[in-house]
Amino acid sequence: MKVCVIQPYYSTNHADAESCYRSMIELMDQCESDLDLIVLPEYCDVPAAQPDKAHFHASIEERNEDILRRACEMAKRCHAMVFVNAADRTETGPRNTTYAIDREGKIAGKYYKAHPAPSEVKTEAQGGNELDVSYSYEFRTPDVIEMEGIRFGFMTCYDFYFYESFAPLALQNVDVIIGCSHQRTDTHQALNIINRFLCYQTNAYLLRASVSLGEDSPICGCSCVIAPDGTVLADLKSRVGRAVCEIDPKEKYYKPAGFRGALKAHYQYIEDGRRPWLYRNGGASVVPFDQYMPYPRLCAHRGMHRIAPENSLPAYGAAVALGAKEIEFDLWVTTDGEIVSSHDSSLDRVSDGTGKIYDHSYAELKTLDFGSKFSENYKGLPIVLFEDILRKFAGHTVMNIHVKTRNNQCEYSEDALRKIVSLIDRYDCRKHIYFMCGNDNFLRLCRRLYPDIRLCCGGGSAPWEIVERAIDIGCEKVQLFKPYFNQEMIDKAHAHGIRCNVFWSNDVEEAKKFLDMGIDTILTDDYFTLSRELGLN
Repeated sequence: MKVCVIQPYYSTNHADAESCYRSMIELMDQCESDLDLIVLPEYCDVPAAQPDKAHFHASIEERNEDILRRACEMAKRCHAMVFVNAADRTETGPRNTTYAIDREGKIAGKYYKAHPAPSEVKTEAQGGNELDVSYSYEFRTPDVIEMEGIRFGFMTCYDFYFYESFAPLALQNVDVIIGCSHQRTDTHQALNIINRFLCYQTNAYLLRASVSLGEDSPICGCSCVIAPDGTVLADLKSRVGRAVCEIDPKEKYYKPAGFRGALKAHYQYIEDGRRPWLYRNGGASVVPFDQYMPYPRLCAHRGMHRIAPENSLPAYGAAVALGAKEIEFDLWVTTDGEIVSSHDSSLDRVSDGTGKIYDHSYAELKTLDFGSKFSENYKGLPIVLFEDILRKFAGHTVMNIHVKTRNNQCEYSEDALRKIVSLIDRYDCRKHIYFMCGNDNFLRLCRRLYPDIRLCCGGGSAPWEIVERAIDIGCEKVQLFKPYFNQEMIDKAHAHGIRCNVFWSNDVEEAKKFLDMGIDTILTDDYFTLSRELGLN
């Protein structure tokens, strides 16, 4: 099979866009009928850097239909399969898309970039191009398009950096990876390492097309063809032009799986020893981070505690199983520094013990029954450790963590906070949690020590001043406490980019009223009913 990767010149001056585009078309016109497969770079409809969103989208509008038409015509003229990257102008906005075109010039499939870059995600106000990336917050297996018995996988620019995605791509048994790319900040050495590593990890060929920032540029470029064993068959470095070579897409590389082991692909050898519990959260069970989880939403207050004891693993598990996007629970520190979950400071209502939780050690609390007061069916249920919650549910739902203090003015232990965060980091879910507290001292401490952790200001001793307090501290959310709030407070919070929770509602009509007022998250003791009636599941 004769393959070709095209590398046009790319200018950092948007005024050069038309000349860059024309030079790319000239390279396409040089392709002849002896080719079987042609790959073009990323954003063929934006052939030069653009200063802002308006110019970026204007370039798409001007060139998108033309480049797709020309790519289809080239496929027919050369009788070759063609892969071209350009926007897919969907109803919800343009998406970074690689089009697969068959030899007859028909679009055989599309690949939406799995990891949109920050510049694509950010809003115009943040300096971004604001593309439609909604699809990227949902679970999907690696896209594979099969043409002529060849299984094509995809990597687009930023995708190349996410090494954890190489393994699931390898499991799709792809033959060729199409890499429409820019990667305008990486050196040739770095690109060489990344590209060869990808091939070795996936046992597939890579056909990567990028752009040249100038013949002498030490960065970007490196349109290449690389074999499954990591051998570089062609590399344009920073040259403008085309690289053409012959490959056998079904050729694979096998090596001994360990000393004197049977011959296997490298990824198969790795699969024999994989320990996924040692790696970062991933897979279908991991939900979007709190920052990206859509609103409005419901939060299962203390879990599904109408069917299981509140603040217990059965209650949290029921909520997550029913699809709760968010759960709420409370944390206390024991005398021996353990972190446990219970709503009340007192043991009397929720267990067969007496006194305050924070006056007991964890060893003492473990002897108590936290289930039988709810139902004899739960007799002997122990108090739950924060780590137990994380071990079971980290990444499976957003966690609204109510950090309890003895009163709303007391200082919070730095050591206790560090332990809480260390547990969160151990289970890799810092972006799936936020801290809620009515104690401003705790919120300020957390903002100082962990400025990236999202905070929610609680009512505390000054519920009517909650929005002003949140603005002053820099909280991302407020948790309004009925009846101590009004429309003006919600509007002011939103004007400052602050999301509004409300505690609480178990009534459908009341919940609808809260949603009409602009409440973002409703805490409820009856998640099942409200989620069904409001359609928030």
